[in-house]
Amino acid sequence: MIERIETGERSSKIVKHNGVAYLTGQVAEGETIQEQVRICLDKIDALLEKAGSSRNNMLRVTIWLADMKDFAGLNEVWNAWVPAGHAPARACGEAKLARAELKVEFTVDAAYD
Repeated sequence: MIERIETGERSSKIVKHNGVAYLTGQVAEGETIQEQVRICLDKIDALLEKAGSSRNNMLRVTIWLADMKDFAGLNEVWNAWVPAGHAPARACGEAKLARAELKVEFTVDAAYD
C-alpha cells in the first residue's frame, strides 16, 4: 500500500511505501548557507516525525547546492545535526535551483516502523 501525506496538486510532502518514507525536496530562504541548511533540517525533522521516523532512520539523502563553494558551510551544520553512528548514504552535487535566492535543496528517504 502507498500512503501519501499532505498531497497537493504537484507533490506530496511524504510518500510511504514498504517501510520507506520519501520526503519531498526541502528548501529555505536565508542569508547564508548555514541559515538555509538549519531551516531545511528543522523542516526535515518535522516531516520525519510526521512519517513515524527520525533522523536515526535516514537511509539516503541527496543534497543539491546552487554553488559548490558552499560545501564547507553545508557540512558545518550537517555534521552537527546527523546523529553519531547513523549517517545516511549521501550524495551532494551542484545544480541550478528553482529560485535564485535558494542555496540548497535536500531530499530524504528514511525507514519507518
